Amino acid sequence: MSHSILQTLHLYAAIFFVGTVFFEVTILEGIREPLGRETMRNVELAIGRRARRIMPFVILVLFGAGLGMAWQFRAELAHPLGSSFATLLWIKIILAISVLAHFITAMTLSGTGRLKSRHFKLIHLSVFTHVILIVFLAKAMFFLHW
Repeated sequence: MSHSILQTLHLYAAIFFVGTVFFEVTILEGIREPLGRETMRNVELAIGRRARRIMPFVILVLFGAGLGMAWQFRAELAHPLGSSFATLLWIKIILAISVLAHFITAMTLSGTGRLKSRHFKLIHLSVFTHVILIVFLAKAMFFLHW
């Protein structure tokens, strides 16, 4: 598949995923107190059910396209410290793997009914931090050089 198609698929999936994380952290966390514990728990459960239906497809496209693009840079990736591009891409990949681990943890906890509000909040805050760094690195790989 061409790099342009992979890049476009990756970008749209990233927008969907990062947008969802931004919404959950910046909007949902702001209404936690006014809604109260029980209402917020119901909101989190409803979001969890919806996310379990949609997000696996988004993650599949995001990571599938990302792997396809990474494959095209395999020569650079073979030498992680060989260039600023390779180093930054490796950091981005490591952060992405961590986001995937967070996602799997959240889906597993949610699917088994063990996702508590504090888990929901901590996981989303951590993923939020990760995606901020990933978005920065996606651009920095092409303009930061050492």
